Amino acid sequence: MKLKILPAILLLICFTSCAQTYYVVRHAEKAAPDATMSSDVPLSAQGEQRAKALKELLNDKKIEAIYSTNTIRTKSTAAPTAAHFGLNVETYGPRPDSAFIAQLRALKKNTLIIGHSNTVDDIVNLLTGTKHVPADLPDSEYNKLYIITITGNKVEFKEEAMIR
Repeated sequence: MKLKILPAILLLICFTSCAQTYYVVRHAEKAAPDATMSSDVPLSAQGEQRAKALKELLNDKKIEAIYSTNTIRTKSTAAPTAAHFGLNVETYGPRPDSAFIAQLRALKKNTLIIGHSNTVDDIVNLLTGTKHVPADLPDSEYNKLYIITITGNKVEFKEEAMIR
């Protein structure tokens, strides 16, 4: 009888204590830096290099899901990492909301989320429940990687440079 209960206890412990990590970035550099938000522009050559660098940075992170808005620049930023892990890039609406955050939390997977200068702060702050990113990112900011690890009720937040 004890042998039958042990696997159930171990499974319960895993479900309540296994960590899930979210990696949140802004899309890489776009080809037309002065383009309006409504224009769907591709990545610049520098942006393509940054997207490849992101894949290298996340190479050993066991990414299991990738989310991006439905723009060329966000999907192109996600593409190298998606190809590396054999994943499809799932799309989300232009503005993250509580339903999207609940969807991410329910996944229980290591997840890459590609956003925009005016959405990364919302995603990070909604996932952590704390205002870690005080405002929209500057238009020139492409090098930040926000890492959120949730283990049970414990939330850890880190901010790193993507390219050092």
